[in-house]
Amino acid sequence: MTTVSVLGGGAWGTALALVAARAENKTCLWMRDPNSAEQIKKSRENQKALPGIILPEDLTITASLKDALSADIILLAIPAQTVRTFVQHIKKDIPKNSYLVICSKGIEIGTGLLMSEIIYEILPEISVSVLSGPTFARDVAIGQPTAATLSTREIESSRWLASTLSSQNFRVYPSNDIVGVEISGALKNVIAIAAGIATARGYGDSARASLITRGLAEITRLGMAKGAHPETFLGPSGVGDIVLTCTSNQSRNMSLGIAIGHNNIVTEAMLKACLLTEGVFTAKAAIELASILEVELPICMGINKILHHQSSIDGEIVALLSRPLKTELHSH
Repeated sequence: MTTVSVLGGGAWGTALALVAARAENKTCLWMRDPNSAEQIKKSRENQKALPGIILPEDLTITASLKDALSADIILLAIPAQTVRTFVQHIKKDIPKNSYLVICSKGIEIGTGLLMSEIIYEILPEISVSVLSGPTFARDVAIGQPTAATLSTREIESSRWLASTLSSQNFRVYPSNDIVGVEISGALKNVIAIAAGIATARGYGDSARASLITRGLAEITRLGMAKGAHPETFLGPSGVGDIVLTCTSNQSRNMSLGIAIGHNNIVTEAMLKACLLTEGVFTAKAAIELASILEVELPICMGINKILHHQSSIDGEIVALLSRPLKTELHSH
C-alpha cells in the first residue's frame, strides 16, 4: 500500500488527507502544533479549519515531522511564502525516493521564483510535482465531485501520482507543464481580489466575465514567457480555477476584494489578517517576475498598487478602462 503524508493541518491540508485516504492510501496528516494534533486525534474533527467533517479512524494524525516524512508521497500544504524556510528545515529527513507534491499556490516575493523552482534549488535530486485546480477545501472534504491537475516534469510520474490520489469524486488529470500549472494557480488569486473589488463596487456579471477573460490573458502571457504550454491555461488549473475563485464568496481572495471594495481602503490590519490569502503576496511577486520577463500585467499591477502602494481604487479602475484596445490575438 502506498504511504501518503500531508504536511500542513489547515483546511486544505485536512481535505487532502481525506482525499489520500479515500484513494485507499495509508495516510498521515502532520500538524505543527502538538496540542491541535492531540485534540483532532481524540475528536476526529478539525474543528478550527473544517468543522463538522469527521476524519476516518485509519487516518493518522501526528505532530512528529520525522514520522510524517517517511512516506512514498509527501503533499506540502503550507503557505507559499513559508515554503523555502520549511523545505530547508526538512531537507535532511526527506527520503531521496519520495515524491514531493506542492499544494501551495504562489510566487516567492523577492526572487520571483515558483514553488517548484525553490524546491529544485534546495533538493535538486527529488521528484517535484504540483497539484492545483478548482478546489475549495470544504467541497473536497465533503466528497463533492472536483477535478485538479497534477504536474511533474516526467509524464509517467504524473500519471502514477494522479491515479494514486484519484478517487470517484476527486479526479486528478496528469500533466508535465509545471510552470503553466503554477502560474495559473498563483495569479488567479490576484484576479479574484480584482473580481471582489468589482463586485463590491456594483459592477455586474458582464464586468466580472471581462475581468476573468482579461485575467486569463495576463496569466497566459506570463506563463508563456516562462515556457508554459498554452493548452494548460484551458484546463482545470487554468480556466477552471480562475472561474471558481472569481465567482464564489468561499474564495478568501474574492472575499478580501469585496472587503476592500466596500471599505475603499486597505489597512495594515486587513493585510495582517490575510496570511492565508495568497493573492496579497502574489500581487507583489507577480509584478517582480513580470518586470524580469518584460510582460505587461495591468490587472495584477493595479491590484498590487491598491494593496501595497495605497493607490486609489477608482483611479486604478479608470486606468484599466482607459487602456488602449489591442488586437485580441496572443503573440507567441
